[in-house]
Amino acid sequence: MFQKVLIANRGEIALRILRACKELGIQTVAVHSTADSNAMHVRLADESVCIGPPPAKDSYLNIPSIMAACEITGADAVHPGYGFLSENARFARILSEHKITFIGPSSHHIEIMGDKITAKKTAVELGIPVVPGSVGEVKTEAEAKQTAAEIGYPVLIKATAGGGGRGMKVALTEADVLIAWSTARAEAKAAFGNESVYMEKYLGKPRHIEVQVLGDGQGNAVHLGTRDCSLQRRHQKVWEEASAPTVPANEQAEIGEICAAAMRKLKYSGAGTIEFLYEDGKFYFIEMNTRLQVEHPVTERITGVDIVYEQIRVASGEKLSLAQKDVQFTGHAIEVRINAEDPQTFAPSPGKIQFYHPAGGVGVRVDSAVYQGYTIPPYYDSLIGKLIVYGRTRAECLQRLRRAVDEFVVDGVKTTLPLFQRLIKEPDIIAGNYDIHWLEKFLKDNKA
Repeated sequence: MFQKVLIANRGEIALRILRACKELGIQTVAVHSTADSNAMHVRLADESVCIGPPPAKDSYLNIPSIMAACEITGADAVHPGYGFLSENARFARILSEHKITFIGPSSHHIEIMGDKITAKKTAVELGIPVVPGSVGEVKTEAEAKQTAAEIGYPVLIKATAGGGGRGMKVALTEADVLIAWSTARAEAKAAFGNESVYMEKYLGKPRHIEVQVLGDGQGNAVHLGTRDCSLQRRHQKVWEEASAPTVPANEQAEIGEICAAAMRKLKYSGAGTIEFLYEDGKFYFIEMNTRLQVEHPVTERITGVDIVYEQIRVASGEKLSLAQKDVQFTGHAIEVRINAEDPQTFAPSPGKIQFYHPAGGVGVRVDSAVYQGYTIPPYYDSLIGKLIVYGRTRAECLQRLRRAVDEFVVDGVKTTLPLFQRLIKEPDIIAGNYDIHWLEKFLKDNKA
């Protein structure tokens, strides 16, 4: 087991990793920007190192500064959390070259799943169902027209190196396709420095379903069930559930085993999430995230598996502590992301938290790194915390969520809590009758 882990992240996920390390008896190192000198993970870590000024590119994305922090403190492993450098293959390679363990998959697996064209080809080879689409990059206007005609309209054009909805355009007809193709390429180049795009069938009303997997790099892998992440705004998730409420249990078990078998074949190491669009009883692979997900707590709650604990164990060379037969699913869990944003306009609302009272009680978990008097900086993601609730049934879970959202108080900044107070009363939400477009339409139809 590792002696000292450097946590290359901030906020609630840095605190989540720190707590797991403490429970494993591992010393911790917090790195931070000058804006985060009073952050909770910095206060609780055994050691801390300032790695630069507030902009992420000069601190949390600054690989030389992080490597220097490893050398100064003698850290023998780095946990990247999510975001920032968590899916940076170059960072993983540099750590390996310096005999420091990257708590995550191999740089090779990060690379093949980080490029969407390669990821899709790999998924096909592994027997994972995919959305009908182009074999590879769509390079010319003529190819864009021909490919769209072969797939059938509507089509979706996506950046191969994309994420967060950037470099993604829908073409409903032949008249749209060239504009969508050129616009997607331009956005992709501006956002990712890579203009390559590919094309796939656009699904009208799919749900966003994902499968959590764990592997140990030694040929052992399990799935931890499904999550429904369909409630999204601008391709950003705001509400997640486990297990997926509208997918029959037999279909969940089948897609879960397909994913676990694929990870065994890959000899994948660590935590990963395979994401699908789900429509008319069929799953279509869209991407794999080779890291811990923001929404991992809902899976932990229904399985009793500590995913971060397993990440650390397998990175140290140990085998998975469980087989598929050991994974039991009980009850239902929902997570909502409470952001420091105006609930109407979603404009960021940084500032000082004057009063903070997180929800509590039976079946309630709050993952947050803020505290009363903490100032939310304007430089990073606006996440205040994640409210996770559990119930024996989805109906009980929704009742508990309603109570917990009403109980949660954050004063001094605007938050998205009022949004969840509205959503929890919606008949479609209560019935589970929504798709990936539902929230955008709801917000458009219910502008204050």
